[in-house]
Amino acid sequence: MQGDALSALHPPVTDADAREITAIYENLLQRHPKLVGPDGTARLLPESLYTFLCQLLADINEGRSVTILQEGAQLTTVEGAKLLGVSRQFFVSLLESGQIPYFMVGTHRRVYARDLLAFKARRDAARRAALDKLSRDEAEAGTYDLITSYDFEP
Repeated sequence: MQGDALSALHPPVTDADAREITAIYENLLQRHPKLVGPDGTARLLPESLYTFLCQLLADINEGRSVTILQEGAQLTTVEGAKLLGVSRQFFVSLLESGQIPYFMVGTHRRVYARDLLAFKARRDAARRAALDKLSRDEAEAGTYDLITSYDFEP
């Protein structure tokens, strides 16, 4: 059930939504936006929030996934596993091996979103470094551009 809640956070962007997002983004670029409350009271948005909203709309318009989390957001093991794209069992093994800090709420493990995102950034950086090294090693060995017989038939 909690996995369904996360899926609902990232519904696909329809063509109509993309057009509306583009229109809002272009409108924001043309003038300094105001926040208008239900009572009609308008307030200018701070420059930092304006910049954030422009980037947010640009990312959504380009089809990127966007997640906004509160600083102290706590995630279940199911939510954490989904965010990393791994099984819940593998995620629990990451927690128990000390790679991601966690705490207990009753009998349930919880992780802070900031700790999970820090782990993800470290993991992604290590992957990029390994791929860069592999590419360099193949280039130095002269095998980077070789096509093997099992790659494809022309």
